[in-house]
Amino acid sequence: MTVTLRDVYRITMANSRLPIISTLHFVQIFMLILGRRIQHPLEDEVKGNYSNSFLSHVPKHLSSKTTVLDLSLNSINELQTEDFKPLPKLRVLKLSHNRIQHLDISVFKFNQNLEYLDLSHNKLWKISCSHENALMNLTYLDLSFNEFEALPICEEFANMSQLDFLGLSATGIQKPDLLPLQHLHLSNILLDLERFCEKKDKLESLPVLSTKALQIIFPTDESCSVQLNMSVNNLRSLELSNINLDDGDKCLIFIYFLSKLINNVKFLNLTLYHLKTTWKCFVETLQFLWHKPVEYLYIYNITLVGEIDEEQFKYYETSLKELKIKLFTIKIYIFSQTDLYSIFSDMNIKMLTISDTRFLHMLCPSQPSPFQYLDFTNNLLTESLFQDCGNLILLETLILQKNKFKYLSKIAHMTEKMKSLKHLDLSENFISHDEKKTNCNWTESLSILNLSSNELSDSVFRCLPPNITLLDLHRNKIRSIPKDISNLETLQELNIAFNSLADLPGCSTFSSLSVLVISHNSVSHPSAHFFNSCKNIKSLQAGDNPFQCNCQLREFSKNMAILSNKVASGWPHSYKCAFPDSYKGTQLKNFHLSPLSCNLVLLIITIVIIGLVVIIVTTFLCIYFDLPWYLRMIFRWTQTRPRTMNIPIDILERKFQFHAFISYSELDSAWVKHELVPNLEAEDIKICLHERNFVPGKSIIENIINCIEKSYKSIFILSPNFIQSEWCHYELYFAHHKLFHEGCDNLILILLEPIPQHSIPNKYHKLKALMAQRTYLEWPMEKRKQVLFWANIRAAFNMKLVLVKEENDN
Repeated sequence: MTVTLRDVYRITMANSRLPIISTLHFVQIFMLILGRRIQHPLEDEVKGNYSNSFLSHVPKHLSSKTTVLDLSLNSINELQTEDFKPLPKLRVLKLSHNRIQHLDISVFKFNQNLEYLDLSHNKLWKISCSHENALMNLTYLDLSFNEFEALPICEEFANMSQLDFLGLSATGIQKPDLLPLQHLHLSNILLDLERFCEKKDKLESLPVLSTKALQIIFPTDESCSVQLNMSVNNLRSLELSNINLDDGDKCLIFIYFLSKLINNVKFLNLTLYHLKTTWKCFVETLQFLWHKPVEYLYIYNITLVGEIDEEQFKYYETSLKELKIKLFTIKIYIFSQTDLYSIFSDMNIKMLTISDTRFLHMLCPSQPSPFQYLDFTNNLLTESLFQDCGNLILLETLILQKNKFKYLSKIAHMTEKMKSLKHLDLSENFISHDEKKTNCNWTESLSILNLSSNELSDSVFRCLPPNITLLDLHRNKIRSIPKDISNLETLQELNIAFNSLADLPGCSTFSSLSVLVISHNSVSHPSAHFFNSCKNIKSLQAGDNPFQCNCQLREFSKNMAILSNKVASGWPHSYKCAFPDSYKGTQLKNFHLSPLSCNLVLLIITIVIIGLVVIIVTTFLCIYFDLPWYLRMIFRWTQTRPRTMNIPIDILERKFQFHAFISYSELDSAWVKHELVPNLEAEDIKICLHERNFVPGKSIIENIINCIEKSYKSIFILSPNFIQSEWCHYELYFAHHKLFHEGCDNLILILLEPIPQHSIPNKYHKLKALMAQRTYLEWPMEKRKQVLFWANIRAAFNMKLVLVKEENDN
C-alpha cells in the first residue's frame, strides 16, 4: 500500500480536539512525520542529504533515482532548470534557509512527481509562473518567511488540487491575491505577516478560504497593526502569534477580526502566542470567545499591562472545555488579588491550566464548580490554597507541581472535601512531614499521589491516603519503610527511586504491590525473601544500586535472572557490582559463587570429609608403603648431601687412604661382604676392612686407631651382635673420640637390625648417646626401599676427595 504525503498530512489534521501548536512547531512535526516515512522508504527510494554543506549552487551529477533531496541551510541563490532536469523521480525537495531571490516555476517542469517543496526562510521577492503543468502534484508548498510584497500566488495555483499545506508571506494582502485559492480545500494555511504594516481606512473584504487549520503570524513591530476582513470555511484550528492589544482600539479591531474569521465555525481550537494586552481587553476578549464555538483555548506568553480592576464576567452558555494559560507575566504591581483570581475561579469549564504565572493564590469557587482538571504548575501557591473549599466536588485531577507547599498534613486537609479527587501531583515542592502530627485526613477518593522531589522522610508513610494505588516518592530523603504500616493494602505501584533505602521492602505491608521502582538507592544486600513475599510483583526496577557481590546477593541475582524477561526492568545492564573492588562493574548476571563457598554447613561437611580422606590415605600409605621410613631417609639425605658438598678444602687435602672404615660384628660379616662392600666399591668408594687392612704385628687397638685415622668416614653396622662385640665397642670409642676432638662429621651409623634401648649395656653409654643424638640409616628388607638406602650412603661421601697411595706399615 502506497502512502502519499497528502495522506500523512491529513492524518495529522484529523483530530481537531488536539491543541494547535506554533507555526514552526507545526512544520517541525509535519517534517518529523515526513521524516518517518523517509526513514522507511520504498525499495527504490534514494535520498540525497546536502543540508548545511556550504553550497552556493545545486550540486551536479546527482543520481537520476533521487527521490528525496535536502539542500537546506546553504547559500544557494539561484535555481535553474538544468539543476533538476536529471531528477525525474524527485518527490521531496527542501530548500529552506538559503539566499534564493527569484523563483521560476518552470525550473521544475521535468519533476512531475514533486510532492513536497519547502522554500521558506529565503530572500524571495518575485515568483514567475508558467502555463506548463509544473508543480501540479504538490501536496506541500512553503513560501513563508520571504520578502514578497504581495502574496506569491499565481493563477496556476488554482489547479493544484492535491495541495494540503500552503505557507505564504507578504507585506500586504489584496483581494485578487487570494482568488486562486478560493476553490482549493486545504488542510493548513500559514500566513507570515511579520513585515505587514498596512494602514487603511476601509477594510477590504477578502475571499472566503477553505482550510481546516489557519496560522497567522502578525508583525512584531507594535507600531504596525494588521486589519483583515476575511472568512474561512471548515476551520477547525486557528493559531495567531504576536498580538498587541495594549489599548482599547486595538482590542475592538481584534475582536472584530475574530468575529469575521470564526463566523461560520462550528468547533474551534484557538491558540494565541505572544499576547500583550490590558486586563480589561483580556476579559473582553475572553468574554467574546466564551460564547463562541471555541472548545479549546490556549494562550502562551501573555503580558498584562495597564491596570487591573474589577470586571464583570458572564459564564453561561459556553462551548469551552479547556482554557490553558502558560507564562502569564503581570507588569502591574498594585491591584486587588480578588479581581484577578475571581475571573478564573468561577469558570464553568472542565479543564483549567494556569502555569508559569507566579500566582500567589487561587480562590475557591463561589458555587459548586464543574472543574474536573486543574493545573497550577510553577506558581507560588502555598497551603492556603482551597482550605475548607467545598465547591470542588467534581475535581478529579489537581496538578500543583513546582509551587511552595511545605506541610503534608495541611495538604491532606485541603483535599478532605474534594470527594471526586483521584490524582494529585505535588512534585518539586518543599514538602515535609512532622511525625508527631498524625492528623492526615485525606479524601477517600484519592488513588494517585505524586510527592516526588520533596523533602520527605520515613514518616511520610504514616500520612498517606487510605486508598492509594499509585505512589511516587522518588527524590526524597527516605531511609527506610516502617514495618508497622497498615493502611497501604491497596497500593499497586510504588516509585521510591533516588532515596537512601538499604533494602527492598517486603510485601507484608504492600499486599497488592505489582510495580516497584527502587533504583538509585543504597541497596547493597537485597533480601532474598523479597520474591517470596511479593507474589504479585509484575515489574521490578532495582538497578543502579551499590550491590555488594557476595553470598547474600547470590540468591537475589539468581531470581532476577529467572524473572528477567517478565519482571526485571533494566536487567542486566543496570545491575552491577559496586563491592568488592575485584567485582566492581561486573553485571550481576556474570557474578557467580560456588554453593560450597556460600553454605557454611556444606563447607564444614566437605572439610570434615576431606580431612577423613586425607587421614585414611595417609594411614594407608604409612602402613602399606612404610611412608615414615621414606620420610626419615629423605630427610637424612637432604641433611647429609649439603654437608658433604660443603666440606672445607683443608679437610679434603688431608692424606686419607680410604673413603671409609667399616666396623661390624663377625656375625654380621656376611651382609657386609655381600651387600655393603660390593655396592660401595661399585661407586669407587675405597673400603678399609680389618681382615684385609689391619697390619700384622701391631696390636688390635693400634690397628683400629690407625684405620680410623686413615679413613674419611667410619661406618658402624649396628645390630644386637654389635653390642656383644668388645672390639666393636673400642672402634666406636675411638671414632667418637675423633668426632669430639676434631669436630669432623665422620660417623655413619647403619642399623642392620633393631636394637631396643634397654638391651644396650650401661657401659656402652657412648652408643646410647649416638643413637639418641644422631640420625642413623636403617637397612630395609624390601627391595624397593634399598634404592633410597644406597642413595643416602652415597650422599655421605664427597667424591672430590683425592686418596693417597696406601703405605706399607711394615
